[in-house]
Parts: sequence; structure tokens; C-alpha cells
Amino acid sequence: MGLESQVNSPFLATTLDEVINWGRKNSMWPLPFGTACCAIEFMGVVSGRFDISRFGAELVRFSPRQADLLLVMGTVTQKQAPVLKQIYDQMPNPKWVISMGVCASSGGMFNNYAIVQGVDHVVPVDIYLPGCPPRPEMLLNAIIELHDQIQHSKLGVNRVAAARAAEEAALRATPTSLMAPTHDHLAHLAAPAGKNLLA
Repeated sequence: MGLESQVNSPFLATTLDEVINWGRKNSMWPLPFGTACCAIEFMGVVSGRFDISRFGAELVRFSPRQADLLLVMGTVTQKQAPVLKQIYDQMPNPKWVISMGVCASSGGMFNNYAIVQGVDHVVPVDIYLPGCPPRPEMLLNAIIELHDQIQHSKLGVNRVAAARAAEEAALRATPTSLMAPTHDHLAHLAAPAGKNLLA
């Protein structure tokens, strides 16, 4: 018993976008750009316990010309930023980026002149993975989310139009510096002792 017993025709109707994106999402070649403890969590992902090969990304490449998934893991210094940009530029299209951990996504606790405050200032990021460091299961979930993005992406001229529309929407968005604060970080200084600030 199997699929063959249920199908009477040797033909399958689908779109070219669906077939190509299915192949792309199930055969990603990651390039790890690990600079801190998040890289250790990535090492756990390629082990037998978590087994990233179930998601078609077990072929880790250390050459940008042979990779299509850039995993930025850990702090990126200002001196490393040009290297990261060069690695991204050398990767063939289509390519994707996962920013793994709070240090790569926002600079983390290192808010100083030496650390890039988010790698999206250097390369475009497709998936932001929170955590310090994120667990291997979280990275697998990020890869599954990226699979969903890839499966529903457009090809050719439609891809260019979708990218242009996303860029215009991002430019119209309110900058975070102009957004209203969601929490008063100094409220605990003005509140009387013993008062519940969450009430």
C-alpha cells in the first residue's frame, strides 16, 4: 500500500513556483558565521539528538559560494561587519539570513561603540531568532519558519515586485525611535516601596 495505489495518473498538476520553492526549502546549505556562544548551540543542532538533516540543511558549507543560508550567531564587531557583508555578497542568489540570538539581532547587552547593534545594519535578515543563547529546538523552529517563507515566495519578475513592495512598506513604517514607549523603565524609582507596578 502506498501513494501509488491511490494515484491513477502519472501526472501531477502544480505550478513552477511550488516545485522550485519545494526544492529550495528542502536542500539549504547553511554557512555558520559564529562569533560567540550561539555557535555552540548550532553545534548541538547538527548532532544526532536534534538532527538538522531532517530539514535538508545538514550539508554545512564554509565557502560562501557554496551556501545559500547565512547563520549569523553571536556578537558582530564593527571590524567584522565588512567581512560579514563580503561573505553575504559572495553567496549566490537566492540566499537567506537567520540572525541567531540577541547579540546578532540587536547587539544584546553590548551597547557600545565596538559592537554592531543588529546585523540588519549590514545584511538583510529574513528570520530573527531571540534568546541568549537560543536552544537548538528554537533554531530548528526558525528553519521551519524560513521554509514557509521560501515555499510562498515568488519567482522571477514577481519576486522583484514583491521585494520592492516589502521595501516600500518598510520605508513607510514608523521608526522605532519615534514609537511611543510601552513601558516606563523608571517607574520603579518613583513608586512607593511595596507597591505592585503590574497592578
